[in-house]
Amino acid sequence: MRIKRLAAIAAVAVLAFGAAACGSDSDTPATPSGESPLVAKAKAGQLKFGVKADQPGLGLQAGSAYEGFDIEIAKIIAKGLGGDAAKNTYVTTVSANREPFIQTGQVDIVVATYTINDDRKKKVNFAGPYYTAGQDLLVKADSTITGTDGIDGKKVCSVTGSTPAKRIKEQFPKAQLQEFDAYSKCVEALNTGTVDAVTTDDIILAGYAAQSQYAGKFKVVGKPFSSEPYGIGLKLEDKAGCNKINEILKASVTDGSYKAAWDATLGKSGTAAPTLDVSKLTNCPA
Repeated sequence: MRIKRLAAIAAVAVLAFGAAACGSDSDTPATPSGESPLVAKAKAGQLKFGVKADQPGLGLQAGSAYEGFDIEIAKIIAKGLGGDAAKNTYVTTVSANREPFIQTGQVDIVVATYTINDDRKKKVNFAGPYYTAGQDLLVKADSTITGTDGIDGKKVCSVTGSTPAKRIKEQFPKAQLQEFDAYSKCVEALNTGTVDAVTTDDIILAGYAAQSQYAGKFKVVGKPFSSEPYGIGLKLEDKAGCNKINEILKASVTDGSYKAAWDATLGKSGTAAPTLDVSKLTNCPA
């Protein structure tokens, strides 16, 4: 009988421990079957967005706040998921850590001039694209570089882990690629004459060239040599979340919030809002 009583006590202890363990996850919202966990997180005000912090007009940190077109897109997504955009948490990401941040849960969604490509689709899922840019060159205003045919032997700066850096390595091996962890460092290197050109997407370069401290110093060459579809990254297995974000993007065209996001940010440069082609949104494989 004593053995039976000890076994019963042990069983109760195990059940109690299990209940306590379940209770420790009480701050994580429950997810109904078939629904993306992003919906529950949005409604609980727990969404974490990975964004850039050094791209004027797109994702720029100003004090403790973030501003730009990508930030406005993040707000549209949060609202569409049923949350309060004012409760979004923004986490600074750089090109090299976007996939790891999604995979490890440091962020839920990445909206950070994030080009959709086959390599990345093996690691994360993509909604979008919500914008398509083209890789170009930023040079000093008096530079003789007029396109990629003039970068052989020149010091060209881009960001480690980025699609533009990879393209320079593969397609223009005679250029001397310089890599930093942020485009702002490349632009400053151009300003001091340490490099001859900066390369990334044209809209990012235009944002830098328009900054007051660089007014009149730089020019975008204006000969894009790629197509860069910007996607919204999330966990690879979250097909429901991907589909939901695509629905939100479609709705943003109809209700005018997409155009309003552009006009409030990149539109201030005088560039008209692009037409979002919803027929090209991804199929969200998982």
